[in-house]
Amino acid sequence: MKTAPLPHDPTAVVQRQLDAYNARDVDALLATYADDAQTFEHPSKLLASGSVQLRERFRVRFQEPNLHAALIKRIVMGNIVVDHEKVTRTFPEGPGALELLMIYDVQNGRIAKAWSIVGTKMLDAKS
Repeated sequence: MKTAPLPHDPTAVVQRQLDAYNARDVDALLATYADDAQTFEHPSKLLASGSVQLRERFRVRFQEPNLHAALIKRIVMGNIVVDHEKVTRTFPEGPGALELLMIYDVQNGRIAKAWSIVGTKMLDAKS
């Protein structure tokens, strides 16, 4: 019998982050990140550092009407969680989707660092 993950389990933390992202709940999402968390475009381009910058980044993203991240696969090794996702977005050129790899480093029950590797943007077919 499989037991439920502990709240500080890296898998549970990242799942709460994904659920909050899809609910567009910025407060719940930020609760999964350390106060001094950093996000990067892989390997080292800093995108946001700390709660204030993260809040603004997510606030802007949550304005998109069709935003949704669908988990394709998750790999966990210790405190590192790698999610392969398909993200539906509204780009400046119109609605579409892209594949995304997210790498999370979970420390003390919160995401300390996150890296994104963005795949090719695919725009929806025009009607």
